Amino acid sequence: MPILYSFRRCPYAMRARLALVASGVTYEHREVALKAKPVEMLAVSPKGTVPVLCLATGKVLEQSLDIMWWALKQSDPHGWLPLTPEALSDAQNMIATLDGNFKANLDRYKYPQRFGLTEGARHRDEAAAWLLTLDVRLQSQAFLSGQRWGWLDACVAPFVRQFARTDRAWFDAQPWPQLAQWLVAFENSEAFAAVMHKHPLWGSPQT
Repeated sequence: MPILYSFRRCPYAMRARLALVASGVTYEHREVALKAKPVEMLAVSPKGTVPVLCLATGKVLEQSLDIMWWALKQSDPHGWLPLTPEALSDAQNMIATLDGNFKANLDRYKYPQRFGLTEGARHRDEAAAWLLTLDVRLQSQAFLSGQRWGWLDACVAPFVRQFARTDRAWFDAQPWPQLAQWLVAFENSEAFAAVMHKHPLWGSPQT
């Protein structure tokens, strides 16, 4: 079966797990410590980041979006994938902003010292400007993907959660009620509980 190298709190790994669980694909979960990556993972993916999915064919998927797409192409019982080219293009554009500008601001807000900053308020506010556009979208539809949870929601939610957890009191005080409700629903969902199950660290089989 496929082997997934993962780290519980990583939002990239989280969204990969969301799609794998939604698809119903059986896989072996290998929880790794990012400060002590197993040699088996580095042998198949020298970049050393998670998630990494090793397929039975020998192919290795090293990006979360590739893993999500592969899993949902195997099986998409909940209809997560966009149904039209227009919906796919819209989702891809939003994810590009998420993984690009938003993620850069999120990192500088959450870890300002890593970037030589004394504080991350400016980057928090720049990231928040994009979150406000999500709230506007959610005012006219139940989910980012439309009238039901889908691929776009699963891609975005782990990163909004990470942003919110940096200062939850500040997040909850902002004028984005629909976004806040959407996030709480995700955090209380069965899918979230399933992918946040705590696994023991994986170690190489003893010889």
